[in-house]
Amino acid sequence: MTELLAHEDAYLKEFDARVVDLLPDERAVVLDRTAFYPGGGGQPCDLGWIQGIPVLKVRRKGADILHCLEGGPPARDETVHGKLDWQRRYRLMRTHTAFHILCGVVWRDCRAKVTGGNMDELKGRMDFEFESLTQELVAEIEEKMAREVEAAREVKTRILPREEAFQIPDLIRTRINLLPEGIREVRVVEIVGLDLQADGGTHVANTREVGAVRVVGYESKGRINKRIRLELGP
Repeated sequence: MTELLAHEDAYLKEFDARVVDLLPDERAVVLDRTAFYPGGGGQPCDLGWIQGIPVLKVRRKGADILHCLEGGPPARDETVHGKLDWQRRYRLMRTHTAFHILCGVVWRDCRAKVTGGNMDELKGRMDFEFESLTQELVAEIEEKMAREVEAAREVKTRILPREEAFQIPDLIRTRINLLPEGIREVRVVEIVGLDLQADGGTHVANTREVGAVRVVGYESKGRINKRIRLELGP
C-alpha cells in the first residue's frame, strides 16, 4: 500500500521514497510513499519528476499508486527523490477549494445537490440539481463566493471512521453516494463555517488563497441538471 503524503501535507513539494514495484508494460513504478496525488473526484493527477525523470501520469491500482514515467525507471528497492510540478499542483488546490466554496454556497442557500463536475488548472465546471438557473441567481452565487474567499475561512481535513462520518448531516452532496461500502475510513474536508463534506483531493489552507473567482458560463444539461463554469485568476 502506498502512503499518500498529500493527505497529510498538501504543501509538500519534494520527498524521498523507496521503489517497491516495477510495471515495465506501463513504464511505471510503485513507491512506498508519494506526494503525487493520483487524481479523483474530478481533480486531475499531479505531474512532476522522479529522479529527474518526467512523471507523465499518476493513477491508483488497488492500494498502490502508479507513477508512469517518460524514461527508464529506477531499480527496485532504490531510494528516489520525487518533485512535484508545484505550480500545477497549487493551481489545482486553489481550483478544488473554489469548487467547494461554490458547492457550499449553493447547498447552504439553495439546497441543490451536485450531479457531476470536472476541473483543470484554474477552471472547471460543476452540475447541480436546479430546475431553473437564472442570470440573477448566478450573479448572486458569484458575489457570495467572493465574500467567502475574502472571509479567509480555514480549510481543514481529517479522517473519520465510516460510522462516525455518516452521522454528519449532508456529508455526501452528490446525488449518488460514490463511497463504496468497503471504505471503512472517510476523509472529510471542512471550510470552517461554510462547508463540510467527504473528499479525497488536495486543498489550500485558507479560502483567501483561492483568489479571484468568476462564473464564466452556465447552461442547462437537463430538466433538473444545470451547469456552472468557473475560472480563477492567475
